Amino acid sequence: MQLTKLLDYLAPGQGGQIVAIHAAEDLRRRLVALGLKPGNKIRIIRRGMFTGPLQVRIGTTDIIIRRRDARQIEIAV
Repeated sequence: MQLTKLLDYLAPGQGGQIVAIHAAEDLRRRLVALGLKPGNKIRIIRRGMFTGPLQVRIGTTDIIIRRRDARQIEIAV
C-alpha cells in the first residue's frame, strides 16, 4: 500500500509521483498542459510565505502554482 499526500502538505525538497488530480475539468486540463500528469514525478522547490504559491519542479521545468490548486493534486510519497 502506498502512502499518498496532497501536494500542499509536502516540504521543500520532498516529492513523489502524481497519482491523481481532483479538480474541476478546466483546472485539471490547465495543470495537465503544464506537465502535472498522473505518473510524472514532482518535487517541491520552495514555499511562499504564509499562503503564498509553491514552486515545483517536474523534470527540468519549474512551475509556480497556487496552494489551493496544490491541495487538489494527490502525490504518492
